[in-house]
Amino acid sequence: MYDWLHRTWYEGDSSYRILLPLTGVYWLLVALRRFLYRIGVLASKKAVAPVIVVGNITAGGTGKTPLTIWLAQKLAAEGFSPGIVSRGYGGSKSSTSMRVDIASDPAVVGDEPVLLARRSACPVVVDRNRFRAVEMLVDAGANVVIADDGLQHYRLGRLYEICVVDGTRGLGNGYMLPAGPLREPAKRLESVDRILLNGPLVKSNGIFAAVEHKCVEFELRASEAHRLNGTLSKPIDDFSGTTVHAVAAIGNPRRFFDLLRAHGMQVIEHAFPDHAALTKEQLHFGDDFDVIMTEKDAVKLGDGLADNYWTMPVELVIDPLLSAPWLEEILNRLKSEEGTR
Repeated sequence: MYDWLHRTWYEGDSSYRILLPLTGVYWLLVALRRFLYRIGVLASKKAVAPVIVVGNITAGGTGKTPLTIWLAQKLAAEGFSPGIVSRGYGGSKSSTSMRVDIASDPAVVGDEPVLLARRSACPVVVDRNRFRAVEMLVDAGANVVIADDGLQHYRLGRLYEICVVDGTRGLGNGYMLPAGPLREPAKRLESVDRILLNGPLVKSNGIFAAVEHKCVEFELRASEAHRLNGTLSKPIDDFSGTTVHAVAAIGNPRRFFDLLRAHGMQVIEHAFPDHAALTKEQLHFGDDFDVIMTEKDAVKLGDGLADNYWTMPVELVIDPLLSAPWLEEILNRLKSEEGTR
């Protein structure tokens, strides 16, 4: 299914045409919802703390989680106490507010929230009800909240909107779901505060000319791999020239596979649905090749695996000359908001 969708949405396959009637229905529902918010029938509600939304307008992975971690760390360095609210996709308890820590069970709270808790060093709460989650975060000491993947959650008022776009895939064929990858029309980019591009923009679809002033480019870099059993870490380039099994249950597994190839590895691909509940039995491939997986997948497996199972964390890197102006913009809004509460 992933390969078919990728061909249809991003590689020019004409199969999208059979889905256009459903896209028409989806477009009407999205437009109606936006209209009801615009006229006040549905209303956004201001949370008890300022909210910064990190989201996207396309289905699939764009790099939101590394950006959320990076932003939380930057805000903490500026003297704020950030918290993160997540929907908890893949977890069984996202219908109630639940605090996430480094020991939380990904099957209960979701894989991304556990990764966020481990890497951000700030409180994380999962809940479908974002307002309830924000209240729990404030009780835990947060004075600013980052909403991970909340761009379409209009009921939650927000101080600042960041939309993350995969530079390689862009907006795909430009159609809305299911004929294309868009959750909302491309013009939605005109109303967000900032667009973060994961890598250089390859496919612009025309819309980016109007929003170029909002775009900031970043990249995800990998330098080390860590054994899942915790016994060793080593430079990722030590795997160059070797054959590895690459495991990815993320929105865009191809980006992970390409990253490993860029470090000189021969990759045997194992793509799973996003947030799939991987088991150790699924990852026994009957040979002695190293198995490398994303950090988001590694949190679901624990440490009871052999020496040839590795995870490869990525770090988000932005040119300080590019990041400074929009970080200053966020900080100024937060400071202004403090004076109104």
